[in-house]
Amino acid sequence: MSTLRVTAEVLTVHEHPNADALELAQVGLYRAVVAKGVYRTGDAALYIPEQAVLPTGLIDELGLTGRLAGGEANRVKAVRLRGELSQGIVCRPRALADVDLAQAAADGTDFAERLAITKWAPPIPPRMNGDVEAAPDLLPWVDMENLQRYPGIFEPGEPVVLTEKLHGSACLLTYSAAEGGKVQVSSKGFGAKGLAIRQDPSNLYWRAVLTHDVPSAAARLAEKLGASRVGVFGEVYGAGVQDLAYGANARAEDGLGYAVFDVSAEIDGRLRWLDATALLAGELPLVPRLYEGPYDTDEVLRLATGRETVSGRELHLREGVVIRPAVERYSPVVGGRAIAKAVSPAYLTRKGGTEFE
Repeated sequence: MSTLRVTAEVLTVHEHPNADALELAQVGLYRAVVAKGVYRTGDAALYIPEQAVLPTGLIDELGLTGRLAGGEANRVKAVRLRGELSQGIVCRPRALADVDLAQAAADGTDFAERLAITKWAPPIPPRMNGDVEAAPDLLPWVDMENLQRYPGIFEPGEPVVLTEKLHGSACLLTYSAAEGGKVQVSSKGFGAKGLAIRQDPSNLYWRAVLTHDVPSAAARLAEKLGASRVGVFGEVYGAGVQDLAYGANARAEDGLGYAVFDVSAEIDGRLRWLDATALLAGELPLVPRLYEGPYDTDEVLRLATGRETVSGRELHLREGVVIRPAVERYSPVVGGRAIAKAVSPAYLTRKGGTEFE
């Protein structure tokens, strides 16, 4: 999941092709449906992104009572309104009446705390849970921002690699050569809190790494790279994990799906992100690589849609793609690693979807 920031943005306003009383306010590459005539191109307004959880008072003020997602009808989710995808909410809350939103947009001010807006935390079902322990040396995964929110992460024509984004649950493994080959396994949610899951062959994540002998592959990488720590990041998937299963079945003894999507290594005290395909092809299952070539926004968004390629049978829709530069680098746009996701509109608006972490 990406980080939550509730910021003022300068809008570009477009006609809604299917509704005379509605328009589309563009933020980055996102578009949110708004009432016609409220905003003009160049105006500044607050943008509340998907996965934001709103307080009751703000929901009432915006006229959204009973219209948001989740059991408490308080979560922002992508929807289609008169045929057009609407991602996020554009508004001017009364609580910010004294704020110069144009200046706030220039400053990048985050209003989430002031408005009591929080980030939605997916539930952790028992099959993904486990006894945990403090793991300060665990190599964490990073929060990927959405390309449509930050379209300037990549330069036109820059060499990039696109891999398919799988709808499962992230499995984090850290191998510590400096500690005699210590292995720590965690989920994305636990890992973000500096927690590892104690070894348990019935735990979803431990099942995946033991079935594929990921610790041995990580140990070989550590020796080859001269690394003190190696992180192997994979997606665990199948029926019983999320609603998109790719033909795998996590409930069966040998049916759990697993695919590596990234590798990191600490070498000479510096953490480096490395090409998983170059290092692990033939050793571990890998997420499908869909494209290598010059960056083009339209091509990325095209590849984010369509059918999945994991099963080889195109069983269901594709979640999206992950974009990386061909040569790992820093991005001043997000203040960290240059990596982003682009998500399929069909995935965002599917019915009965699960988002466990």
